[in-house]
Amino acid sequence: MELFPAMPLAEWTETKETFHRFTQIVGKIRLAVSNRRNHWWQVPFHLTGRGLTTRPMGGLGEQPLFCIDFDLVRHRLVVDVSDGRSADFSLIGRSVASFHDRLFETLAGLDIRPEIWPVPFDLDDDTPFAEDTLHARYDPQLINRYWRVLSQVVQLLDRFAADYSGKTSPVHHFWHTFDVAVTRFTGRVARVTPETDPVTREAYSREVISSGFWFGDRERPWPAFYSYTAPEPPGLEREPLRPAQAEWIPARGSHLAVLRYDDVRSMDDPVGGVLEFLDSAYRAGARLTGLDTDAFASPGGVTDPYYGKV
Repeated sequence: MELFPAMPLAEWTETKETFHRFTQIVGKIRLAVSNRRNHWWQVPFHLTGRGLTTRPMGGLGEQPLFCIDFDLVRHRLVVDVSDGRSADFSLIGRSVASFHDRLFETLAGLDIRPEIWPVPFDLDDDTPFAEDTLHARYDPQLINRYWRVLSQVVQLLDRFAADYSGKTSPVHHFWHTFDVAVTRFTGRVARVTPETDPVTREAYSREVISSGFWFGDRERPWPAFYSYTAPEPPGLEREPLRPAQAEWIPARGSHLAVLRYDDVRSMDDPVGGVLEFLDSAYRAGARLTGLDTDAFASPGGVTDPYYGKV
């Protein structure tokens, strides 16, 4: 099995747009019935051996404890309840409207009745999910390939995350932006204003250096690994990056360090190339924010000072 198979955006745009909306519907349920965590850590999906999971949610006597999984091997949506009840249905051949209606019918049959804001978040249109029959393309092979790419990327980001002993987010898949990210926190409070939207205020209330991977969008129609520092220190875009294919690009008034997925695929050592890129971008942000990288180092996930010596 190829480590990083080809994933050109143009090949699966229609399928991606449909599935992205599927994930937003499920993600909004997760948002509605999960316990709030700092920086929205309760919101994203995590990976399983067959696809994506919300993790358990609800419970505490307020409603059933349940979990929703995308099985991207069998291409089914699965709802499991802690009392042993379970229901599932096929993802293939469904419009967004059909998926929305079938999911809420399935949940009601399990005595689960969450309320969500039923429109897409930050996508190209705001057609309510229950009315969206335009997005109806679901290619099982492409979705399975997306999941296989995502699985390898998560493992790679997890390996990168291990080298930092400070506060670090999980490696998680955000359904609103359709990227996977891991974030390192410097421990310093960042300035936010009341005028900033509440999603951004919570996400960036602390100084961070974040790394991740996205599958491409209309603005940047190619998959890539990325990193940014927020708040961005002056001169970040002039800091050196490795390997040679990496670059800084403008992004909404700041800058992203970017290493394109297709460049990684052509490397003799793609894993080493990505790790080199992520480390160089992290050190660029660390240098300009005055972060003591030695104090936060945990090579290979080890902080035990006697490991391998006794």
